[in-house]
This record gives sequence, C-alpha cells and structure tokens, in this order.
Amino acid sequence: MNIIVLIKQVPDTTEVKLDPRTGNLIREGIDSVMNPDDRHALEAGLRLKESGGGKVTVLSMGPPQAIDVISEALGMGADRGVLLTDRAFAGADTWATSHTLGKAVEKIGDYDLILCGRQAIDGDTAQIGPQVAEYLGIPQVTYVFGMEEVKGRSMTVRRRIEAGYERLRVSLPALFTVTAEANSPRDPVIGSLLAACGAKAPIQVWDAADLGMTTAQVGLEGSLTHVIRTFPPKSQRAGEILEGSPAQAVEDLVGRLKERNLI
Repeated sequence: MNIIVLIKQVPDTTEVKLDPRTGNLIREGIDSVMNPDDRHALEAGLRLKESGGGKVTVLSMGPPQAIDVISEALGMGADRGVLLTDRAFAGADTWATSHTLGKAVEKIGDYDLILCGRQAIDGDTAQIGPQVAEYLGIPQVTYVFGMEEVKGRSMTVRRRIEAGYERLRVSLPALFTVTAEANSPRDPVIGSLLAACGAKAPIQVWDAADLGMTTAQVGLEGSLTHVIRTFPPKSQRAGEILEGSPAQAVEDLVGRLKERNLI
C-alpha cells in the first residue's frame, strides 16, 4: 500500500501570542515541531506499511525550515519527503492550501491512502484534510481512531462520534483524518534521522512552478477568504464580596443562586 501523510510544522506552544500592531502570530523565540495529530497519522501509516508492505511519503507545505519535520518523519521510518515551499504560498487560506496540497498529491501519484491529523494546533480549523479529499474527488473519513482490515480495494475503519464510534468500510483510495487516541507515535531512530539530514536524503522541494500553478492560484492571491482582523479574546472577571457574617453570606449566596435557577 502506498500512503501519503500530510504533516505540518507548527509552533511548540499552546500560548498563542499576537502582534498587537500587525495581528500576526509571534513566532520569534518559539520552537517549531511536527503537529501532534500529524504524528499519530504518520504512525498509523508506518504501521500499515510494516504490516502490509508499500511505502510512506510525507508531504508538507511551509517555509524552508519545515524540512526539519520531514527529516524527523524520515527518521521515524517514512520513505520519501516532499516540501512545498515558495514565497507565493504565503498567506494561503485553507482552500488555497488544500488546492496546493491536492496538486502535489496528483504530482506524486500512485497512492492508495492519504492520512493527516485531525487538525493543526495553530489553526484548529480541521478543514485541510476534508478539502484535499474534495479536491481529489476521493472518499474521506474524519476522526479515525482505528484501522482494522484491508480487503482488496477497501478498508474497515472506526470513526469517533459523540455517542461512541462508527465502523465503516471505505473504498480506496481514500483520505482519513486521524485522532490522538489512534496510537502512540514512535521516536525517530538516530541513524535514520542523521541520514535524513544529509545531502542524499530522499527529500524533494517543489515550488508553484513545479506544480504547474500560477501565483493567482496560490497563497493570499489564490485564497477565497481573507482575515480582516486578528485579536486575542479579552478576559474580564466580575466579582462581588458578600458582607455580613459567614451565615448571612451563605444565605445571601444561596438566595441569589435560586433566583437564577442555578440550584
């Protein structure tokens, strides 16, 4: 089985800070890592390769330094990496990003399955996987936490839903978004990681021209949506100190809670 795994380099932080003047995410001084959910998608792909053969190709779109997460993926066991990087890609919304990734998947060709994380921690949109599947015209299943059986040109998966899970059989090729409960990702092997950082590493770097795309189709210019303003939410806490003895304060508090039907 030939598997393509979409991975993304994201800031290693849950405390997102914005530049008050530009509204852009402040990345200076923050380390970058592979998106956590994408690590689970990669682990799922590697296990499928180990059990049934084939190869795993990782695909990422980002600045030149995103090659670090591709090298990490090769160190974990991926066979090949492709980095999409071009100044023209900057400012892409989810539609333009998915369009670009879809073009790259078509250029890679010969795939049976596309895996990606449930969502990225920096954007939290959970839109890229479904939009790539829509662009390619293939079936998609989101919130996958179990892959049970490959039979011919179909696969049985378990998908998390609010009240439990669904068990589905899906025709291949297909795209699955994978949740964190699917597995425990392995660490890179030092020897493989060092080889992945060398000059002979199986990593290709493509720009818009390599994909046959114009600047009008990618990045900010090719986006269907535009962010007008970005700002952190304001947190305001209101409080009141109840006067009187402890017994009076408790009686007053209980009375107010009853008035608001909270107890």
